[in-house]
Amino acid sequence: MKICVVGAGAIGGFMGARLAQQDHEISLIARGPHLAAIRQDGLKLLQDNEEIVARNVVATDDIGELPVQDVVLLALKSHQIVSVLDRLPGIIGPGTVMVTLQNGIPWWYFQKLPGTYEDRIVETVDPGGVLLKSINPDCLLGCIAYPAALIAQPGVIRHVEGIRFPLGELDGNLSERANRVSEALVDAGFKSPVLEDIRSEIWLKLWGNLSFNPISAMTHSTLEAICRFPLTRELAATMMTEAMEVAEKLGASFRVSLERRIEGAEKVGKHKTSMLQDVEAGKPLEIDGMLGVVIELAQMTGTPIPTLKAVYACVSLLNHTMSEQGISVKGLPA
Repeated sequence: MKICVVGAGAIGGFMGARLAQQDHEISLIARGPHLAAIRQDGLKLLQDNEEIVARNVVATDDIGELPVQDVVLLALKSHQIVSVLDRLPGIIGPGTVMVTLQNGIPWWYFQKLPGTYEDRIVETVDPGGVLLKSINPDCLLGCIAYPAALIAQPGVIRHVEGIRFPLGELDGNLSERANRVSEALVDAGFKSPVLEDIRSEIWLKLWGNLSFNPISAMTHSTLEAICRFPLTRELAATMMTEAMEVAEKLGASFRVSLERRIEGAEKVGKHKTSMLQDVEAGKPLEIDGMLGVVIELAQMTGTPIPTLKAVYACVSLLNHTMSEQGISVKGLPA
C-alpha cells in the first residue's frame, strides 16, 4: 500500500519506521533538521535495544509532491492540521483511508453519532468547523495512539513504551477497510484491534492525557513521580472523575477502573509526557485538544468541573508566558 505519514514526529515516525519494514511505499512529511536528517541517513528507530533504519522512504515537507495514497496517517497535533488542509486533497482519492491520531477529542467526534449532538462542531479543536466542513468523514478512521515515544535527535525516534493503536469507524461498523488497516499495523508489529465504539476508547486515553500532561508540564515531573506523590495522584484522580461524568453524559463508557488507569500510567515509569517535552522545547502546548475541549463538552452537558477548570487556567498561563517571552522551561541542576 501507499502510506503517507503526515507529521513524522515521535508517534508518526514510530509508525512510519515500522511500516517501512513491510512491503509498503512509505512517504514521511516532516520539516527542518528532522527532515534533513531523514533524507541523509534514513529514519532511525530505537526500540527494545534494536536500531531500525528506514531508508526506502520518501521524505518531504511538501505534500503536493506526492500521488494519491491508500492510507494517510494524520499524526499532526490538533492545532497543526489547518496548516496542511489545503494540500491534503492531492493525496486523498475515492478509496483513501485517513487515520486520525490526535490526542484528545477529535474534530469529528459528533459526526456519524446519532443523537442530540450529531454533527455538532467541537469549537475548541475546530474553531468555526473548518475541519468538519473540509474533511469528508466518509474517509476517516479513528485511531488512538497509546505508545510513548520521543524524538531523541533529528532523524531518530526512541520508543519508550507501548505498541497499541486500536482503531474504528466513526459509525461503529466493522468494515473491510478497517480490517485492512489493522492488518497492516499488526504486520508491522503493533496491536491494532478494530473496535465498535472508538469514542469510549478515545475517552480512556484522554482520561490520562487531560490529567497527567498538564500536571507534568507544571511540575516537571514524570508519570511515575506524579502517580507516586500522594497529592498529585489525588489531583489526577479528581480530574479524571470530573471528566468521567462528562463522558458518560455523552454515552461513553470506561472498560477499566480509574485506579487501574492510574496504575497503568505509573508503570510507564520515568517518562516525560508530550506536554512536558513541549515545555522543555519551547513549543506550543496541546492544551485545548486534551483539556480545553473537555471544558467545552462539560458546558455543553451542564457538568460542573471545578478542578479541570483550575488546572486549565494554570497551564494556559504557562503556555501564554512561554509564547509571549519566547522561552522554554527546563529543569536544570540547582
